[in-house]
Amino acid sequence: MNIKKGDKVKVITGHYKGTIGEVIAVMPKVDKVVVEGVNIAKKTLKPTQENPDGGIIEKEMPIHVSNVMLYDSKAKAASRVGYREEKGVKVRYYKKSGTTIKGGKK
Repeated sequence: MNIKKGDKVKVITGHYKGTIGEVIAVMPKVDKVVVEGVNIAKKTLKPTQENPDGGIIEKEMPIHVSNVMLYDSKAKAASRVGYREEKGVKVRYYKKSGTTIKGGKK
């Protein structure tokens, strides 16, 4: 999976198509990501000691990773991701503009 927590992504299909948001959580075992402000569902909460009233909250739900692409702010467009080696370190880069994505791994 080439998307990591904290990446800026654009939703490319579905009800929230065109929405740009930050990845809050990544679930690689089920190929899903949670994006800020996307796929919001209402959930009911039982009353607890911390929240004695309970109530209804709005929560972001996971969407499939194939429905999002990394968003390149320089090119102002969604871009595919490639991998290359820079100074002995494997890094991700945007294929559209060729710029390196921050947070590469070794």
